[in-house]
Amino acid sequence: MLRAAPFIKRSGELKLRHYYSLKFANHALDEIKNGTNTPEILEYRLTSGVVLDAASRGVFEIVDLCLKHFPELMWDTHFAKKLIIKVVEGRHIKLFRLVNENYPIRYLARDNYMNFDLLVAVTKWSSRCVSPDVSGAAFLMQRELQWFQAVEGRGFLPSKWLTYIENKKSYWEKFVEQREELLKDARQWMKDTSSSCSLVATLIITVAFAATFTVPRGNDGSKGIPIFLNKGSFMVFVVANALALFSSVTATLVFLAILTSRYAIEDFLYSLPRKMILGLTFLFLSLAFMLVAFGSALTIVLSERLKWIYIPITLLAAIPIILFAILQLPLYVEMVESTFRPRLYRPLKLWK
Repeated sequence: MLRAAPFIKRSGELKLRHYYSLKFANHALDEIKNGTNTPEILEYRLTSGVVLDAASRGVFEIVDLCLKHFPELMWDTHFAKKLIIKVVEGRHIKLFRLVNENYPIRYLARDNYMNFDLLVAVTKWSSRCVSPDVSGAAFLMQRELQWFQAVEGRGFLPSKWLTYIENKKSYWEKFVEQREELLKDARQWMKDTSSSCSLVATLIITVAFAATFTVPRGNDGSKGIPIFLNKGSFMVFVVANALALFSSVTATLVFLAILTSRYAIEDFLYSLPRKMILGLTFLFLSLAFMLVAFGSALTIVLSERLKWIYIPITLLAAIPIILFAILQLPLYVEMVESTFRPRLYRPLKLWK
C-alpha cells in the first residue's frame, strides 16, 4: 500500500496540473478577447501557428478552447485547410470530429484542390499513424481504411480514385503501396489469432462432446436413464454443456472462414473484423458455458456429502470470468466499437 502511494500522488499531481493549465489557458484567452479588437486577435491567431501546432501534436483541449473563444477562425479558408490537413496527417480522431463538425463544409466541398490535399495527407504512412488504442495490425489497417473513407466521403471505390498523381498512380494505389508491410502484418495477425482461437474451440468441442456421454454419476443400468435426471443441477449441466458444444462449433466454423479468406485489403474494413468479433464472441460463450457445466457437474457429485460445496465452486468459476473481463474485455469492446460504431464517423459538437 505504501508503494502505491507515490504513484497515486503523482497521478493526482498530473491531473491537478492539467486542470489548472486549462484554467489558465481559458483565463488567458478571455483576457485577450476582452482587451484586444477581434481583427487583431484573429490575425495573431492565424499567423502565430499556436492552434496548428496544437492540432499537429493532438492537443485537443487547446484547439477546442481556441475555437470556442474564436469560432471565426474556421471561416478563414486558408487556416481551415491547414488545420484539417494537420489533423488528418496526425490521425487525431477526436480533433477530426471537432474540426469536421465546424468545418465550413458547404463552402469548401466544391474545392477540388482541398479534396486532393486531404487525399494526399491520408495516403501518407508514418509512425504517427500507429494508435495505442488499436487491438492489432488488422484493426490498425481497418482504422486506416476508415480514415481514407472518411476523407473521401463518398463511399468505397469512387471515380476520384482514378485521378492520377505522381508516377501515374491513383490515390488508392498509393494508399495500398504505402501500407504493404502493414497489410502483411495484418494478414499474419489475423491468421495467427484465428489458428489459436480455433485450436481452443476444437478442444472445447472434444470436451463437451465427451461429457455428453459421460454424465455425472452415470446412468441407470436397467433403463439407461441418467440417475440425476430429475435434479435441477443436472439440467443446468445438460443445457450448459449443449450450449458450450454449439458455441464452440460455431466459433470453429467462423475461424475456419477467416483462415480461408482471400485477405484483400478491402476485407479488413468490414468482412474480416466482423468475422473475428463473431468468432471471439462464440468462443467466449463456449468457455463460459463450459465452466457452468463443470461447476454443475461438480456440484452433483459432491452435493450429497458437502451441502455448501456450490459456494466455493461458484466463486472459483467466477475467477476466469473476472480475469477475462480485466485482461481482454477492453480490447474486445474497442474492436466492436471500431467495427460497428467507429468514433471517426461520429460528430462532435463545439457548442453543447
